[in-house]
Amino acid sequence: MSFPIVGLDIGTSFVRAVIAELSEDSELRITGFGKAPSSNGLRNGIIVNIVATARAISEAIESAELIAGTQVTSCFVAIGGSQIEGVNRKGVAPVAARGSGGGEISRKDVESAIETARAVKFPTDRQILHVVPQSYTVDDEPGIKDPVNMMGVRLEVNVHIVTASMVAVQNVRTCMSRAGYDLGGIMLKTLAATQAVLTAEEMELGSIIIDIGGGTTDALVVYEGAPVCSASIPFGGIHITRDIGVGKLISFEAAEKIKKTSGCCWPDLVENYDDVIIPRVGGKPPEVIPPGQLCVIIQARMEEILRMIRSEIVRKSTVSDLSGNIVLIGGGAALPGAVELTQKVFSTGAVRVGKPVAAVPDSLAECRESEYAAAVGLVLSAAPGGALNVVTGEAKPKAPLEKEKDTPYNGRKKSAKPLGEVIVDYWRELF
Repeated sequence: MSFPIVGLDIGTSFVRAVIAELSEDSELRITGFGKAPSSNGLRNGIIVNIVATARAISEAIESAELIAGTQVTSCFVAIGGSQIEGVNRKGVAPVAARGSGGGEISRKDVESAIETARAVKFPTDRQILHVVPQSYTVDDEPGIKDPVNMMGVRLEVNVHIVTASMVAVQNVRTCMSRAGYDLGGIMLKTLAATQAVLTAEEMELGSIIIDIGGGTTDALVVYEGAPVCSASIPFGGIHITRDIGVGKLISFEAAEKIKKTSGCCWPDLVENYDDVIIPRVGGKPPEVIPPGQLCVIIQARMEEILRMIRSEIVRKSTVSDLSGNIVLIGGGAALPGAVELTQKVFSTGAVRVGKPVAAVPDSLAECRESEYAAAVGLVLSAAPGGALNVVTGEAKPKAPLEKEKDTPYNGRKKSAKPLGEVIVDYWRELF
């Protein structure tokens, strides 16, 4: 086996880690996975407590190491939330002429066009994570995927640029350093997840991936094989839990347990559930409620979340002929009725839950759940020939940070080995 590749999904509720290795026949295989509660280290996807986040990172990776039977020193990290923004830009470059008829387009010409696209003035507190080519135009011929070796005079490229808050990126670096690991790179979590849960056909026809996390819900629209719109809202599964707690006057922990064991967001599925026991504090006897009562609370918030992310997508995206699927990932995707409710909100039957199957052996079947989509996508992207070798960006640190010694939590010291909404009718038109 080769040197391990580690994908780390730092979420509001949990930090999840996946370890993969290349076999002798160059086949990528997942060998370990783990997760740890974020312990209030993040709020709405943003790191607010360095020490708590570093501890969660270390715990998640150590759990994965125990299963994989190996130690790791470097990780690729997936992030999302309001700290991420995406814009579409165009770049133009003249082709190096070898006569009056223009010249043969080289890889250098392509890189030059991409550089002009990324030469956009962003606020000083923003950092480019990815510049993803969407399509090229050679002279007046659009829709070209690979212009290399074609003849032309003028080369244009459409790209999707993903930026992140510089503070957010620095916080990730600091957390990794304090946990005792090097940072191999940072990737937008929905972009990484496409590598694990979307088929090539879905990406080409046009699909939407929706990551329903604990504190945020992120979405990415892909069309003709490339991202065209990224969106995020600061609402997720935690808000559903809080609604249950407030509505039934119970603690957050009790509400979370009830949500996981008896939660449902689609009325037609309620008949499959038993009555729900609501614990009471102060020695009061527990209350027994019908499952439909709990469903009303959960459905209301879940539907609001889906309508809000739909509004963001419609506001930002210009694509009007999507014919692929809506793919749900994240912990919220596992909520019974999530698919049916999404079908209602988006007015389409083309909805499914995305489960990362590629490279995950039967012995690690738990890693095939939707909550691990981003982490599995990260290792697939970081492997030789993966998306991280195609996507360009500036988020990879030039050198590992020195570990700070005077901190309340200091992870294990590792050897320094770097690892490389508008209207429903509109959506009927889309689908």
